[in-house]
Amino acid sequence: MTTPDLPPGLTAPIPDAEQRTLDACFLGPYGENDALLERLVVEFLRDHVHWRRNFHPEDPPAIPTRASQHPAYQAFEARMRNELHQLSAALKRSVPFHSPRYLGHMVSDLLLPGLAAQILTLPYNPNNVTEDAAPVTLRLEMQAGLQLARMLGWPDDPKRPDCAIGHLTSGGTLANFQSLRLALALKGFPVALLAAGVPDLGLPADDWQAFNLGPAAGIELLGKWRHWLAAQSPEDRTRWRARVQARRIEHLGLHAFFERHPTLRPPVVLAPITAHYSWSKGVKMIGLGRDQLQLIAARGMRLCPEALEQALADCERERLPVLMAVGVLGTTEYGTIDPIAAVVDARARFGARGLGFSIHVDAAWGGYLTTLFRHPDGRLRTLDEVRQDYRQFPMPEVHAAFAALEQVDSVTIDPHKLAYLPYGAGAFVCRDHRAMSLLTEQADYVFDSADSAGDALDHRHFGQFIPEGSKPGAMAAAVYVAHRVLPLDHAHFGLIPRHTVQAAEAFRERAERFVRDMSGRIHALVPFPPDSNLVCLALNPQGNRKLSRANAFLQRLHAQLNSDPDQPIQVKQFFASTTTIRPAVVGARDMQRILEALGIDPATLDPDDGDADRLILLRHTLMNPYLIDHENRISYIDRYFGYLEACIGNC
Repeated sequence: MTTPDLPPGLTAPIPDAEQRTLDACFLGPYGENDALLERLVVEFLRDHVHWRRNFHPEDPPAIPTRASQHPAYQAFEARMRNELHQLSAALKRSVPFHSPRYLGHMVSDLLLPGLAAQILTLPYNPNNVTEDAAPVTLRLEMQAGLQLARMLGWPDDPKRPDCAIGHLTSGGTLANFQSLRLALALKGFPVALLAAGVPDLGLPADDWQAFNLGPAAGIELLGKWRHWLAAQSPEDRTRWRARVQARRIEHLGLHAFFERHPTLRPPVVLAPITAHYSWSKGVKMIGLGRDQLQLIAARGMRLCPEALEQALADCERERLPVLMAVGVLGTTEYGTIDPIAAVVDARARFGARGLGFSIHVDAAWGGYLTTLFRHPDGRLRTLDEVRQDYRQFPMPEVHAAFAALEQVDSVTIDPHKLAYLPYGAGAFVCRDHRAMSLLTEQADYVFDSADSAGDALDHRHFGQFIPEGSKPGAMAAAVYVAHRVLPLDHAHFGLIPRHTVQAAEAFRERAERFVRDMSGRIHALVPFPPDSNLVCLALNPQGNRKLSRANAFLQRLHAQLNSDPDQPIQVKQFFASTTTIRPAVVGARDMQRILEALGIDPATLDPDDGDADRLILLRHTLMNPYLIDHENRISYIDRYFGYLEACIGNC
């Protein structure tokens, strides 16, 4: 059997230093770096044991050496080994995320520096809620947040008054929730100052103006308040602080707050219809309710700027406050990039007319693609500079979206996605740390009772600003070390996503060849050009006109590309995932275009029929950097399409 040629344009060898650096990043599809990981784990486990023994070496060992000879000890060890062996056997039915044959969900192999750092830190069991429980990893979490801020083009010098801040979360959902908490606190604070009658601050004239200042003006007003408060006597400081606190939206709750301010209405959140379902969760969790989430139409699976403009104009006309506009930097289903620059421009126009609001970018998927756009010194790379490494990526509007990140207020990023770190690592990053003081909680048994509001970069009080209580410091160590080993720019960390975006371009070209080769047997198309390293494929057997039959065909096909815990994973050749497109999301025009291109009668689309109310697609997440194996001249992309053709013959 001859190995297939590499896709055209990717036959040139990768520079040796780059390839060897990449080879050291992961355990590897074949476990090639097992000796490296084993050496690291054993070395630092021994180091941890020595640390324990040298804490107070004068203390005698609490566990005697003869303990291991006792029948009860041996029985316990036997039970433990039995359970661990059973667990190990069961885990062999796991999905092989590490393999270039896996093209399914947003997960791949794990970065060795992050994995080793997490394993190294676990026995120390730090709790990143307070310095008392995590004197080392709490600092590392703050530093990891600053590393992400630098990647986004934000101030990362803690000495700057407007320095950014970031913290880790369990995932993107909680980071999105944190953005809502912060936006609501910042929006309501000027109203509380006005209601409390604080003098000498130059407050807005009325509640409407105060509620719609916008984040920059709100942060400026917060600074004035802190400066004014510091100049008061201790007694007056306590009295004024309590007076303002009693009028804050967080203290009163939404119902009482808006009851006291009858000229105001609860604000809305404007998000693209392609946004993750966590936004629906979020507006419910902060008490606004699902009705306050307005989903904005998309065009080509990207936020439609004209639809956003119309929604903002409607809010302005109806005197309906806007809490936040959300842009998505890499949709979960399609990897598409919203026009963030258009959102920023719209905020500037409407803010100048008195309708201020925050901008949050949900970059849970695409956040680390920002490394492709950054020089090592932090400067933004030009469109031409980025394009030198690709055939088409990025389109001008995609480059503009990444450039516009410098002007948004907060960002969600998931290190457990495109940073190749273990699950449980999301991140929230705020462009100006001063706003975070509005989220302060006090717990004397955890935090110093001294007033530290506003000192958000003081790691000792980090836990006051985050949604969680206890949380693992080992994850902070993993993120920080991974970023140190691979700095977040195109020359270092960027070499990994560069390989995957190049693979996505090769995948799309191979898909176009697949469409030609399968002509007469099946209709196929890539419904939306990919903006990142995620590509969908729509399929329909030749001659079929019914949507329900096309979906049934796709489900049979996916059964051959899906994990089955009742079978050994070796029986599966490749793995892919599915997603759907619905008229409400893609728009009637795009839906008709796609169905007609597939030979499906649009009239068979039935919103009341669960088998025909949407079109099912194959979804391919191209994260593995070895999809194009230059060392062995193997294209797993080419092999996948060969296997897909064989599977279609079986359906």
